[in-house]
Amino acid sequence: MGASTTPGADPHHRQRWAARSALAAAATAALLPLAAGGLVGLLLLAAALAGLAVAAAGLWWVLSRRGAARVAAGVLAVGAPAAVVVLFVAAGQLWVIAVSLALWAVAVWSGRYALRSTGLRPVRVREHRTPPPRRPFLILNPRSGGGKAERFGLREKAERLGVRVVLLDPGHHQDVTALAESAVADGADLLGVGGGDGTQALVAAVAAAHGVPFLVVPAGTRNHFALDLGLDRADPAAALDALTDGVELHVDLGFAADRPFVNNASFGAYAAVVQSPGYRDDKVGTVLQMLPDLLTRQRGPRLTVRAGGTTLTDPQAALVSNNPYRTDDPFGLGRRMRLNSGRLGVLAVKVDSAVQAAEMVLDPQSENLAVLTAQEVTISGDAPELEVGLDGEALVLPSPVHCRIARRALRVRVPRDRPGVPEPKPRLDWRLLRKLAASVGRTAAAHHHKRPGT
Repeated sequence: MGASTTPGADPHHRQRWAARSALAAAATAALLPLAAGGLVGLLLLAAALAGLAVAAAGLWWVLSRRGAARVAAGVLAVGAPAAVVVLFVAAGQLWVIAVSLALWAVAVWSGRYALRSTGLRPVRVREHRTPPPRRPFLILNPRSGGGKAERFGLREKAERLGVRVVLLDPGHHQDVTALAESAVADGADLLGVGGGDGTQALVAAVAAAHGVPFLVVPAGTRNHFALDLGLDRADPAAALDALTDGVELHVDLGFAADRPFVNNASFGAYAAVVQSPGYRDDKVGTVLQMLPDLLTRQRGPRLTVRAGGTTLTDPQAALVSNNPYRTDDPFGLGRRMRLNSGRLGVLAVKVDSAVQAAEMVLDPQSENLAVLTAQEVTISGDAPELEVGLDGEALVLPSPVHCRIARRALRVRVPRDRPGVPEPKPRLDWRLLRKLAASVGRTAAAHHHKRPGT
């Protein structure tokens, strides 16, 4: 007998109808202004797009100007969207905005639900079961994260677990690389750090070089590396559970010249900002003070980025990351799908005018934002040295700076029981949604449900 095509027997029935619902909701949201207001609705839609572009241009002027021009630009950036809302109110079409936004929300939710079952899932990092360390060593920075080490009792808990703990002295600089090397020489079979990502990277490089496990205790301010490892950033002490009940993840480690990084190396505008002595105490003020000269190229290097076979000329900012960051989902920005791909991510921004700033907002595929991956990246400038922000730490390195990635060189020990990395939402692929919506039975779904490598 032929296979049944009734809804109860077809496992892809809901997937197919979710795709159709997404397309229908998106089409209705796009056509609603025209259907509700006719020519007036069409003009209002054009006004909304124009308001968005003007707001983006205003934001560019806010960042690239000073004084009265910056104030005027700020008024423009806020006033343009407000004027659009006033126009919709005056035309009695404010409800159109609310309904259209609701329809777009339905379209996004339904589309992602439909695409969840297409087999386009991230590769899971394999967990390796290894015996607990016998002579673990931990470096704690008492100043990181506003004093998290003391607030969460990290030293006391670690010492109860048999860890040799070194508490850094806030009064003078200590070489954490030398401390880690000395610990390995004394027989340490695990190196750990409770501090910021810059400190994590330095000790991680020692652990990778000697082949010993590395323990991340998220006691810094942002702890981006811990986030992408799936650790509990709200409770740094929970990371110490890995010492008694843990598994290992083999992840990549990035290098800029000979300096390691666990997250990223930034060049250009941001790298110049973090060099400023006032940045730590007044981040916003320092950024607003320095950006106008950096964005208009009155100061800062003229960068050239070479990644694989691609050359990018004169971006204002470039970021090289240990594995690529997500750029296809606003809710996933700043996150990495995996840490063991063996590929560097590259983001480079080149915006020289308000028009180009508006293009970046209106066109997600704008040429002003380059998104690449490569195993090696070279950054050069028009000066003998380049300012670099390495995991947020300010450095100056000789130009050119060669970036590479050591694939799965780092053995990170994490608790078996941890929050984990949330599965990223699938990218909204409207072409695939159309195929799924038009499919009969299992045809389209089966075609896209192959597992990676099969």
